[in-house]
Amino acid sequence: MATDPRNPSDSYLSFWREYHMCTLTTPRPDGTPHVVAVGVTYDPEQGYARVITNKHSRKVANVLAAGADGARVAVCQVDKGRWATLEGIARIRTEAEVVADAVGRYADRYGRTPAPNPDRVVIEIALTRAMGRA
Repeated sequence: MATDPRNPSDSYLSFWREYHMCTLTTPRPDGTPHVVAVGVTYDPEQGYARVITNKHSRKVANVLAAGADGARVAVCQVDKGRWATLEGIARIRTEAEVVADAVGRYADRYGRTPAPNPDRVVIEIALTRAMGRA
């Protein structure tokens, strides 16, 4: 079921605020999908989903390889019969204030603050589509 990523239903947004690990799918340079488990935060007010990660990760390399226009990606979470997917254009953000904000959002959702990491970056996804059954 499609939903507006900037105006989700209460149940959809509530599902994204629960503790669930997610998957992030990025395109490899050859076009094949690379799928990994990640933590994701969803910010419908700004229209973004965010993933914090190490700048040396394959997912970051895949996003960077897509060029200045960003990479088409998807994040998804599943819990029994409930599921939710967010799609959009990913770009890598390295600014200290953006990383700190994303770490704070991660801590709020997952109940723990990650250890400091000077190589941490944010995969920021400008949302274009949302769907699911939550």
